[in-house]
Amino acid sequence: MNRIVVLLLVLVSFSSCKNDVEKSSENIIGKEVDAVVKNPLIYPEETHFKSLHQVTFGGDNAEAYWSFDDKQLVFQSNNAKWGVGCDQMFLMDANETFSDSIAPPMISTGKGRTTCAYFLPDNKHIIYASTHLKQDECPETPLRKNGKYIWPIYDSYDIFIADLEGNIIKQLTNEVGYDAEPTVSPKGDKIVFTSTRSGDLELYTMNLDGSDVKQITNELGYDGGAFFSPDGTKLIFRSSRPKTEQEIKEYKELLAEGLVEPTEMELYICNADGTDLRQLTDLGNANWSPFFHPSGEKILFSSNFEAERGFPFNLYMIDIDGKNLKRVTHGETFDAFPVFSNDGKYLAFSSNRNNGGGRDTNLFIAEWQD
Repeated sequence: MNRIVVLLLVLVSFSSCKNDVEKSSENIIGKEVDAVVKNPLIYPEETHFKSLHQVTFGGDNAEAYWSFDDKQLVFQSNNAKWGVGCDQMFLMDANETFSDSIAPPMISTGKGRTTCAYFLPDNKHIIYASTHLKQDECPETPLRKNGKYIWPIYDSYDIFIADLEGNIIKQLTNEVGYDAEPTVSPKGDKIVFTSTRSGDLELYTMNLDGSDVKQITNELGYDGGAFFSPDGTKLIFRSSRPKTEQEIKEYKELLAEGLVEPTEMELYICNADGTDLRQLTDLGNANWSPFFHPSGEKILFSSNFEAERGFPFNLYMIDIDGKNLKRVTHGETFDAFPVFSNDGKYLAFSSNRNNGGGRDTNLFIAEWQD
């Protein structure tokens, strides 16, 4: 989905200024912990975290998604010490921890670049987007154009089903252009994804076998990173909707080159069929990686709207009517990709905290409390 690229965009200009914590942290999932006193990974204001456990220690690790039974997660990493040159998909049990010397099993092909894996309801298969049909090597990742941050939108991305041993079972998309960012409805009946098949970056849904493809959005702008509500009736997503003539011109020119500028994005919400579309946030800067709270009445997301220099990114929560905006994390660098377990008890997210002042982005799992 190119979401992980933002990790590089944010981190090229700064380093962590939080205190380093010993890497051999104890697995505290499910334990009663006084966050302020006993867990240095949790900042004092982070009252929604009953406990917090660091999962990875090195590289850029992001977009960890739970199996339907909450026993496993699939995530993407570019940790060179795990033998990969760019983002590939890895599998972990929910209570595992990995270091540079202990790699989880890779369940993508190891070729090209991959993004956005998501479990299917049987807990035995995943979907993800990959460029491996076009090239074995990692495609280039441009980070700037004309002094502005950019994301590449590779037209070689297609969406595949794989088993947990890494075998490709089926190719779900075969259109010209970008097909990526797939996620699955908690109801287990639909996939939502982003595609350029119309000439713009729009949302589409399809059945789990790739049939019955329907276009959901149709306004100019990058509509992506979509997730279903817990009951499967709504979608939340990010969009960079250009409005002025100059913004529209720049957006179209970049898209023609397979690029987008992700620095101005707001959140939108609609019914799963695209009806009742409305803008949820109007905060400025980049508001992205949204995910529904287990109640279905709130959204967690990452934003730098309070930042003056593009960082930090923190997690925020907002009601689906746009009210009661609340800050959830209080880091000074980068927190993003919040994803609740299906039982609503845990939150997986990516963060630069506890990286020794370097650029690593690691996975964390918090025990959530409202």
